Amino acid sequence: MSTSAHSSADAIRTGGTVTDRLVGANAHYAADFTDPGMDARPVLRVAVVACMDARLDLHAALGLELGDCHTIRNAGGVVTDDVIRSLTISQRALGTRSVMLVHHTNCGLESLTEDFRHELEDEVGQRPAWAVEAFRDVDQDVRQSMQRVRTSPFLLHSDDVRGFVFDVTTGLLREIDPSAEPSSDLA
Repeated sequence: MSTSAHSSADAIRTGGTVTDRLVGANAHYAADFTDPGMDARPVLRVAVVACMDARLDLHAALGLELGDCHTIRNAGGVVTDDVIRSLTISQRALGTRSVMLVHHTNCGLESLTEDFRHELEDEVGQRPAWAVEAFRDVDQDVRQSMQRVRTSPFLLHSDDVRGFVFDVTTGLLREIDPSAEPSSDLA
């Protein structure tokens, strides 16, 4: 089996785009697809908020099957207003009760700053309305994300909120203690 990068290069060489390759893959998928007969309510009643990083195969890493959870992904896996929006819908309309946060080692947001927004403004003439949410200490960012979920007035269930850091080199999760003090070695 070829790698995704190799397959993408083949699609481009044959006159197609990466999106053409994905649409073609969907046609193969749909040929054998059978309606699983489930609704939008996750079986495990959990929502997982994670980084969009391509190295995280959440379903495989967490032993999840189709229909088990709601998955909300963004850059850094940080809890933004839009994540709170999605979690609120997940809980209030679709019955989830637990929230699992998954950040990871070697995240791209660790190398960015809010200057990224200023650079965009200089380039396009308009400042983005959103924050970059960059961070230097992944553990502290998980704690901050847990706190944002726990204190949101819109969420019905904030007692089962746990945060983790996924190690991209070992595949293991490390749970973050929400009450631990931030590291002081970051200057």
